[in-house]
Amino acid sequence: MKGNDQFVSAKDESPRMFENDILDYFSRAHPIMVPIVFVPIVLYFLYSSFMVHDVTVLTFIGLFVSGIIIWTLFEYFLHRYLFHLQIDTDWGRRMHFMIHGCHHDYPNDSMRLVIPTGASLALAVLMYWFFYFFIVYLLGGTIGTLHAFFASFVTGYIIYDMMHYASHYAKWKSKWFRDIQKNHLDHHYVDHDKGFGLSNVFWDRVFGTAQDSIKKNKK
Repeated sequence: MKGNDQFVSAKDESPRMFENDILDYFSRAHPIMVPIVFVPIVLYFLYSSFMVHDVTVLTFIGLFVSGIIIWTLFEYFLHRYLFHLQIDTDWGRRMHFMIHGCHHDYPNDSMRLVIPTGASLALAVLMYWFFYFFIVYLLGGTIGTLHAFFASFVTGYIIYDMMHYASHYAKWKSKWFRDIQKNHLDHHYVDHDKGFGLSNVFWDRVFGTAQDSIKKNKK
């Protein structure tokens, strides 16, 4: 599906998503809300892992790297397979518009470049209990292990949402950032079926979904 096959607004405008004023208000989020809400959460889990559950520095480093890697994979597959899932029914089209279609129609809507706070908190709770089941129940890990890993996973989310906002509005000159930005903007304006990474282009390259402009610039 190519980006020029559908309506795309070039303005920073925020369309109404819900008839209910309260729901519509909370369908938006200022980007600053991401660090305001989630940095304290990361700090809490770091404190818990180090000060309460005595996770060692070496163990934490391993868990932190693992959490970032898992986040980047989660981010890639979430965007590729859930955000771009389209079911050809009225309900399916409505859900797609609310989850991601609105962003593709209005890519410069500065109030919908990060996940709404309520939705991101709900997802964080869901993922915490998923990792609890996997790390503590199935693998026999400790709560400290879980909390160190989860702090890293949430850090990955913060980077992801901040990078998404930056991809639309920042003008940093580093090649690292320019590749991420080009990969994402081409996802909007060239080919919706490529360029699913927001915090990196690594998995797009691994799974063969990097935009052609990124492949050509690879050195």
